[in-house]
Amino acid sequence: MRSRTATWFECKIRYEKTMEDGLQKKVTESYAVDALSFSEAEERIIEEMSSYISGEFNVVDIKMAPYGEIFFSEQELADRWYKAKLQFITIDEKTEKEKRSNVTYLVQAGTLNGAVKNIDEVMGGTMIDYAIVSVAETTLMDVFEHVAKSAKANDKPEFEA
Repeated sequence: MRSRTATWFECKIRYEKTMEDGLQKKVTESYAVDALSFSEAEERIIEEMSSYISGEFNVVDIKMAPYGEIFFSEQELADRWYKAKLQFITIDEKTEKEKRSNVTYLVQAGTLNGAVKNIDEVMGGTMIDYAIVSVAETTLMDVFEHVAKSAKANDKPEFEA
């Protein structure tokens, strides 16, 4: 399990999908991409989806996603994305009162219980007191992280001494 902080955008794509019965059906699917701006998010989702969709498709919506961080899973069956709202509990040093702040995370898992387990796995490694307020499955089909172009093209250094 690994986590990643970035600026995330939710992008909706509309295209004609060939269904199991062979018929064409217009579908709209949601994806999350790591980008620095709306225009970069649009460019990235077009680039990513071009390798998956053979026909024409349209980007019909892009909005900033509320995710503070994304918890990725290496498990083979982790094919769903869950939106998790966590509440962090701190003590105000001046007033000595409990203060709670909410943060939204995106968690990759195969099941709802798996999502909760993944949250506990990541958060258990921190010293932060937290409570899981809610966990719900999203309609996201996939999440595309930002990969440096040099790392994408070739994992080897340009030259070796």
